[in-house]
Amino acid sequence: MQIIITNNSKEPIYKQIYTQIKKQIITNELHAGQPLPSMRQLAKDLDISVITTKRAYEDLEKNGYIYSVIGKGSYVSEQNNEMIKERKMRVIEEQLIAAIQNSKEIGIHLTELQELLTILYREEE
Repeated sequence: MQIIITNNSKEPIYKQIYTQIKKQIITNELHAGQPLPSMRQLAKDLDISVITTKRAYEDLEKNGYIYSVIGKGSYVSEQNNEMIKERKMRVIEEQLIAAIQNSKEIGIHLTELQELLTILYREEE
């Protein structure tokens, strides 16, 4: 599991951890039942406070991405296929919003953006 913390990000560190682990679960880089590093180990690896990793893990557990076993650690939860699809759709929407904003900033019109999306989509088939 790889997590990169950006100190100059406006997003709090716990949220950066949460977002990156969540993404790895949604994209199936982390699989159901797979153990996560302990809060202490992750804090040590990232050179941050255990309180920060604890908050990220608590939020992940609260939202159903992981579960904890007392004395054993934290593990990736089994994901409901419909929920996975819904979460992936949310990620796609966020990425498309960013693409739309970037397009508007440089003057790309909707038709050009649709054309680009169609070309890229067909290349992946």
